[in-house]
Amino acid sequence: MTAPGTGRGIGSAERAAEITTTFVGLPRDSFRILHVSTGNVCRSPITERLTRHFVTERLGVLGGGLIVESAGTWGHEGAPMEANAETVLADFGADAAGFTGRELLDEHVIRADLVLTATRDHRAQVISMGHSAGLRTFTLKEFTRLVNAIDPATLPSLDEGVVTRARALVRAAAALRGWLLAPTAEADEVYDPYGAPLPFFRSIGDEIHQALDPVVTALTGVAART
Repeated sequence: MTAPGTGRGIGSAERAAEITTTFVGLPRDSFRILHVSTGNVCRSPITERLTRHFVTERLGVLGGGLIVESAGTWGHEGAPMEANAETVLADFGADAAGFTGRELLDEHVIRADLVLTATRDHRAQVISMGHSAGLRTFTLKEFTRLVNAIDPATLPSLDEGVVTRARALVRAAAALRGWLLAPTAEADEVYDPYGAPLPFFRSIGDEIHQALDPVVTALTGVAART
């Protein structure tokens, strides 16, 4: 097995170039969010399924070209998510059914319009894979901090489509990144609950929920119901 962040599963620079060519020129009528953690059995599955759930709560459907998925830098290919992760999703009313873990591949990064990682190390690994990923890759909490600084009035309305609004949101966040730094390095981390008891999983679920709420509100233009 090769080191993380080197495009495992691709095999060569030629294969990566082939994948890039395959996706260039496709209709830009979708917006793909990729959540990344280590094993893709705890944090990123929770984040993926909560994102889907919260978008659906606000818009009534997960659609309009928005695609949400996940993978792991050392992903447990084909594995189910951890049982405690399923319980956390059930706490929020989100669906855990049908999930299988994935190993992060070049093609996932190439296709993603926004990559949200659990930690700064995951972010660095994604960016090291290339594919011009730097401007569209953030830790989840970093992206939340940047989104909170963006005036919603400067974003396209939902009448223009969630894809148009999402692309504008990522551009605005990338422009702010060098100006709005984290108060501490740890502020941008979501720690790994793998092997931990359910209460710790639930605390991580709460962290992810708090980070996702303003992001989904910014994406959809609709605040969560209180």
